Amino acid sequence: MKRAELLKSATNNKREPWDVIIIGGGATGLGAALDAVSRGYKALVLEKSDFAKGTSSRSTKLVHGGVRYLAQGDIALVREALRERGLLQQNAPHLVQNEVFVIPGYKWWTKYYYTLGLTMYDLLSGKLSLGRSKPISREETIRRLPTIKKEGLRGGVIYHDGQFDDSRLSINLVQTIVEHGGVALNYVEVKGLIKDGNKISGVKALDRETGQTFELKAKSVINATGVFVDEIMKMDKDEHKEMVRPSQGVHLVLDKSFLPGEDAIMIPKTDDGRVLFAVPWHDKIVVGTTDTPLDEHSLEPVALEEEIEFILQTAQRYLAKKPTRDDVKSVFAGLRPLAAPQEGDTKTKEISRSHKLIVSESGLITITGGKWTTFRKMGEDTIDKAEKVNGIGERKSTSESMKIHGYEEETDYSNPFYFYGSDQNDVLQLAEEKVAWSENLHPKYAHIKAEVIWAARHEMARTVEDFLARRIRMLFLDAKAAIDMAPAVAELMAKELEYDEEWISSQIEEFTTLANRYLLKSYKPEILETNNSH
Repeated sequence: MKRAELLKSATNNKREPWDVIIIGGGATGLGAALDAVSRGYKALVLEKSDFAKGTSSRSTKLVHGGVRYLAQGDIALVREALRERGLLQQNAPHLVQNEVFVIPGYKWWTKYYYTLGLTMYDLLSGKLSLGRSKPISREETIRRLPTIKKEGLRGGVIYHDGQFDDSRLSINLVQTIVEHGGVALNYVEVKGLIKDGNKISGVKALDRETGQTFELKAKSVINATGVFVDEIMKMDKDEHKEMVRPSQGVHLVLDKSFLPGEDAIMIPKTDDGRVLFAVPWHDKIVVGTTDTPLDEHSLEPVALEEEIEFILQTAQRYLAKKPTRDDVKSVFAGLRPLAAPQEGDTKTKEISRSHKLIVSESGLITITGGKWTTFRKMGEDTIDKAEKVNGIGERKSTSESMKIHGYEEETDYSNPFYFYGSDQNDVLQLAEEKVAWSENLHPKYAHIKAEVIWAARHEMARTVEDFLARRIRMLFLDAKAAIDMAPAVAELMAKELEYDEEWISSQIEEFTTLANRYLLKSYKPEILETNNSH
């Protein structure tokens, strides 16, 4: 995946128009591109920043049917999501693992009530079930959740769902798309739409690295920009009325000691009527989420004080070891695209998470809503629509059975490099090329310098942030450690991508400023002594 080569191929004037140009390189856009290449179409994805920079790297890390959607009676959405959960586990087992969730019960009826509901959940997953739900005793609940509040505990219920790494899946999807003849580019921004009469026939784009602008022709243009869909729709029609309102979900990351077992916790009813999860992830615990309607959206949303307090207080109520602000390793916020509420209505959590397809008079196809779990099905529906509306062809989707880049049947999730899947040996071989590349990037973590080279060479990482936030997940797991790693990462990337000293210092400064927004107390980096073991 050489960005320069992909860019050259995308901007070649002699080429035929693309079958589809997809604006947006998050879960939705990559799902559409994956489905398009599965049918043999020529697909191009344009992302104005890095792949999954927005909401798609900021999820609760669950591939799930959605227990709370079942409670809301949205059976169709849950059935579809459970089917997609099973397919994704089959196609990317190196990233999707079966996670046991425990619902602790403090009332006599809890066990029976949730066992009944979750049996329905299991039935809806059919042949793709990950395991059966069942009630468990007080003793078993404590064994599984050693740090759970024991006072008043009567037992619990266990059920199964999927846990995954969202931005790693994005990178593997990009690799899969490119391997099947598509092109995906980060840091290329769509600045306008090209029309032939009143029909869209392509896009005007800017390469944000070189400042070069170009026009790209396509039979169909798809707007898959999440909370930013209105901006693209305004390019199509000046008088477009905003239809998306962002809702913010916040997550806190804590040390594993707060939930030392393998199992996750699901609290089914919090004060604001949502569910709260505490999920083991890369040897840390992700706790969330919130649902706060916002009036504006940005690529770097900031957690509000009340959201942080709400998560801490709810976690303190259920954990014997009570987390405080000082225990938070990282805090991240993501924006969900929800339909803008009608006048006088401010609630967003009631709005279904199923996806919507909108076709403009110009032929622009906009996809909005949905969630990570159903990204493939959303992509399939979008390409079906492009075939009908824009006449790009009539071919059968095969994305259901497409193995994602990195696919490995057996995955040892205790191995710190597991998320590379089948690329793992190549990454470690790279470490043997130069002695320095086998050194650790931080004394507390297993990540090595060869990973930076790998990400720049094979995963289109262009900045320190791309690497520390989305190629490895350090910014989300331990923002202080990420700040400490930044200088070494900047130097390695600069050498690999042929950038100068000025680039190095500006990258370190930019990343340190950004990473401090993921911390509850500002932090100045230490000079690190890294060792040679991996």
